[in-house]
Amino acid sequence: MNSNWIKVFIAAFFEVFWVIGLKHSDSVWEWAGTAVCIAISFYMMIMAGRTLPVGTVYAVFVGMGTAGTVFAEVVFFEEPFKLIKVIFILLMLIGVIGLKLVTQNSEQEVEGEKS
Repeated sequence: MNSNWIKVFIAAFFEVFWVIGLKHSDSVWEWAGTAVCIAISFYMMIMAGRTLPVGTVYAVFVGMGTAGTVFAEVVFFEEPFKLIKVIFILLMLIGVIGLKLVTQNSEQEVEGEKS
């Protein structure tokens, strides 16, 4: 996995925190933390998008962020667990993984053509 995909994963990780922050922040410090998470998340996504296909980066970013946010809401904020929600999240993650795998193959083909 190259460093650009690691940036996408970091961006998605921070996305979970800022989405939760938008719902649960009550103080100035919590809102400041939310703003910092937004800045880090978007910066990492933009940096990855300079090299990787933007559509794929965005799909992976949103898919992972959505899955992480749903997981955090169930585990930390007592959101009710619904099997159908988990099934749809897993379906979305399968699509995101597929996009990443296809993009990875496309990058290798492009690198092979350059040599």
